[in-house]
Amino acid sequence: MATVAESAPPIGGRDEGFFLGGAIAMAVVLIAGFSLQLAMGRSSFAAPPLVHAHAVVFMGWIGIYVLQNAFVATGRMALHRRLGWLATGWVVAMLVLGWLVTVAMVQRGQVPFFFRPLQFLVFDPMTLITFAGLTAAAILLRRRTDWHRRLHFSAMALLLGPGFGRLLPMPLLIPWAWEATLAVSLIFPLAGIVWDLRRSGRVHPAWGWGLAAMAGCLVLTEAITYSPVGAALYEAVTAGSPGASVAPLDFPPPPAGPPPA
Repeated sequence: MATVAESAPPIGGRDEGFFLGGAIAMAVVLIAGFSLQLAMGRSSFAAPPLVHAHAVVFMGWIGIYVLQNAFVATGRMALHRRLGWLATGWVVAMLVLGWLVTVAMVQRGQVPFFFRPLQFLVFDPMTLITFAGLTAAAILLRRRTDWHRRLHFSAMALLLGPGFGRLLPMPLLIPWAWEATLAVSLIFPLAGIVWDLRRSGRVHPAWGWGLAAMAGCLVLTEAITYSPVGAALYEAVTAGSPGASVAPLDFPPPPAGPPPA
């Protein structure tokens, strides 16, 4: 998260408690989702090294985000600034690994069956690009703490899709499974809006930018998915791989169940 906030926000204020609590709640969503996946046997540690690297980097971001909010809440701004520079570079690793894992899954024809393969190829990178854009805006506005923390909060909410996707009944949400996870992720910025209204009687404009970015991510994803650009992208990515035989806009069949006893 948060980065080099050079002017310290008021310490001990009620806003610090809200943002730290929100960071912890978002971490709980992600950890619970992936823990449930592991407990139900839908994932294992036998995944390829690229997947493990992806998991370490993205889980690492959760730790960074919670720590940054904790540092602000406890007045340890020097640590907040130092970790902030590390966080800036961390986002680059997230973008690279996120794209590589998405491409690998599409090429292997292993997209989750409740997503259209082409939509999966588009929405995963698009979500990360939007997240990085909001994060960059938060860094640029680091001297304006009110904007800084709200933009980071909105960016973090964008990463909750995989967590909610492992907690929601995704097969029952076809054909709107991805859209549903994005909609549920709106709970957090909407909670921020409610907090602002209760705290000061007005809504900070940063929430509007955050929600607009999320809406833009949705619109661009759908536009690319169902356009010739999306079809060309899918063809280029899957050329010469098993994924080339998978229809880009058809839902893959669900995995076969256990053989009858």
